[in-house]
Amino acid sequence: MGNLCTCFSRKPVKKRRPAAAAKRIPHHGHPPPPLPGPAGRWSRARSSRRDRVEALTQEQAAAAAVLLRRHQQNGGPAPFDRSASLRYPSSGAKKQELPRSSSSRPRSLTDPLLQPHQIVSQEIKIDDLETDHFILVHGGGFGAWCWYKTIALLEEGGFKVTAIDLTGSGIHSFDTNGVTSLSQYVKPLTDFLEKLADGEKVILVGHDFGGACISYAMELLPSKISKAIFVAAAMLTDGQSTLDMFAKQAGTNDLMQQTQVFLYANGNDNPPTAIDLDKSLLRDLLYNRSPAKDVALASVSMRPIPFAPVLEKLSLSNKYSIVRRFYVETSEDNAITLELQESMVKADPPERIFLLRGADHSPFFSKPQGLHKILVEISRTS
Repeated sequence: MGNLCTCFSRKPVKKRRPAAAAKRIPHHGHPPPPLPGPAGRWSRARSSRRDRVEALTQEQAAAAAVLLRRHQQNGGPAPFDRSASLRYPSSGAKKQELPRSSSSRPRSLTDPLLQPHQIVSQEIKIDDLETDHFILVHGGGFGAWCWYKTIALLEEGGFKVTAIDLTGSGIHSFDTNGVTSLSQYVKPLTDFLEKLADGEKVILVGHDFGGACISYAMELLPSKISKAIFVAAAMLTDGQSTLDMFAKQAGTNDLMQQTQVFLYANGNDNPPTAIDLDKSLLRDLLYNRSPAKDVALASVSMRPIPFAPVLEKLSLSNKYSIVRRFYVETSEDNAITLELQESMVKADPPERIFLLRGADHSPFFSKPQGLHKILVEISRTS
């Protein structure tokens, strides 16, 4: 989700001419702490308008194909509502064997161009796992749509996958400006977990601000969660808010501050209700290594980020600590820098850390195969 400027000034955001290449900007000084929120810059397109439209249409078709395949396999309408996207094989489907990472290094899993059948293990089957169900939780401004590549890869390996739209995100119909607490924002996730059968567990995956969301769920319903995976995400400590965490890199990236557009649904004399993102500035910070088609999809799919949840401090106890935690670092992340990710890991070390080389802030776009391998690797970690 990136940084959000704490200055609530309603002056127009001044756009700057994109630089030749995005670079991580070193920390200098201590300006007012920013609020978390994605930022970035979409470089001037070199293709024609027709090419961009065609690329977006192809990408939307690919995402739709994933849903259509699930619909056909289930023999009817997929279980789906306005708050969550559920896509998983029918219970009678034959389980496939589990893909396995070819790397044994905990901090250096790269992203070779492999097809799912090339990384299938003949030794470990899904039936041997504690759970084969992944819950994917998007970051601020994103939605369940951003996981479409990850959904396809996991399902091809025989896993169940649920991609959640948090309140006011993705296709969830609630007005983002009306979200006033973290519990309200995370409700689609906690509602889903509460409905799981007794003894059933899942693997939570949180990206960006979704890290704070899965932490909230871990504290509330630890018995429902087998493992938690933070992907370039806010991994907070007790008493910390997402704002507190992102304040550590305050003022170190001007692009993050340029993209913030505060919304004041309750009037200009009251605090902001949400933060919108300047779509022309998204690419360099959020998608600097992602395919152009995915950037086009994101540019028409992202929604404002609710303001109140990023200010809320988490209360974490021993219940949160019960859940096994893993962290996936992204080496080319210009929104949540690698330095900030490492500081979170040091503050409260997880069980294992993975470094996804060449990944930007959106590894589900820039390194889908590498991310998939890491998720599977973690799922079979006993």
